Amino acid sequence: MSRTVLVTGGTSGIGRAVAARFTADGAGVTITGRHPDTVESAAKELGVRGLVCDASDPDQVVALAADLDGPLDVLVNAAGGLVPGSAPGTPPLQALARQWLSNVSANVLTAVLTTAAVGGRLAPEGTVVSIGSIGAERGGGSYGAAKAALAAWNTFLAAELGPRGVTCNVISSGYVTGTNFFGDGMTEERHQRLVEETMLKRPGTPGDLAETIFFLASPGARHITGQTIHVNGGAFTTR
Repeated sequence: MSRTVLVTGGTSGIGRAVAARFTADGAGVTITGRHPDTVESAAKELGVRGLVCDASDPDQVVALAADLDGPLDVLVNAAGGLVPGSAPGTPPLQALARQWLSNVSANVLTAVLTTAAVGGRLAPEGTVVSIGSIGAERGGGSYGAAKAALAAWNTFLAAELGPRGVTCNVISSGYVTGTNFFGDGMTEERHQRLVEETMLKRPGTPGDLAETIFFLASPGARHITGQTIHVNGGAFTTR
């Protein structure tokens, strides 16, 4: 029987690569995104089901859960990213508050709400994977703090769902090309600096992350849970 997979933020970048990887394995995949046009085009190109959902909006997440049928084998919380700053002229403290609240909403609340809404559908020995960032370990500001909070929440989630055999892990990505993360902010100099920080001397790709996530949803990873797994080419190491 094919597995059922839900990927939030699945219209581009890492989320799209994850959806493509599970689809190639024969899974029934549903992707979500905030914009109807990108959801429709990505779903058609990938051959998956697409649902419009802003995962930071509780009402939209409730509607998403109601649109799903049957048990869910894999949930990938890929929605999130670096939130743009406030408009010029915004008072400094208001801008700071909006920046922090927006990053927490986009990178933590999206995963918390989605997992809470569909958690009851997770099959025994199901898998939850959330996308973190190397920014949680160094110089990440409000974005890094949000990703650090995501990892802390994941530990709680793993303990909560563990008795059902559900594993919960965070993939902490390093510099990944082929995403919309940097917008117009990537220069050749910055690219080279980030590549030089790695041991492999190359940037990551969405496919690198997708393959790791695919492994975490495999029988070989059934005793891996509550972990933050760093996929960054050695730019940040742990012991």
